[in-house]
Amino acid sequence: MKYVMEFFQRFNDKYIFSANDVNRFLSHKGANKNYYKIFLYNLSKSNKIKKIRYNYYSMHDDIMITGYSYYPFYYGLENALSLLKLWEQETNPVIITPLHVRTGLMQFDGRNYIVRKISREMFFGYGYVKYFDFYIPVSDMEKTLIDFIYYNEKIPDDIFNYLRENANKKILKSYISRINIKETKDKILKVLKS
Repeated sequence: MKYVMEFFQRFNDKYIFSANDVNRFLSHKGANKNYYKIFLYNLSKSNKIKKIRYNYYSMHDDIMITGYSYYPFYYGLENALSLLKLWEQETNPVIITPLHVRTGLMQFDGRNYIVRKISREMFFGYGYVKYFDFYIPVSDMEKTLIDFIYYNEKIPDDIFNYLRENANKKILKSYISRINIKETKDKILKVLKS
């Protein structure tokens, strides 16, 4: 297949790439305008690339790269607890994004991950954590606590109490002050005071 070596040289260092990226690359090389579809199909069929979701692919097989196809995003909820080493349970990656995308349980390379939508106003409170050879955005302890309340997610009482007692009160107060939706703010304050 034509352009394969050049393709791998160009895209090998990227976590993910889109069909549009490949289309631009192949067009620049002089390929037919629809050739990228056949090109991606053949590479995917031969397992040289893996499809993450519609129009997004990767040469890597680590499930934690899936979030980059939902950029901007961060890993949150139970997944953040694991990544921050606040509990030892294995969890599916939980991708939190303000994008208008399909949410729920998804699959990449036979493994599950979860996509949750969050309002732009609530999209804050994350930092980058080293995960093997790359960095991933993960909600901090304070935002993880807020997100559990925001999504009405249940976690063990001992974990919830640990988060509430060990969260930086100044950061928590700052995060709560950023929330302009009265019902959301009231719900978070009520749960934190109980």
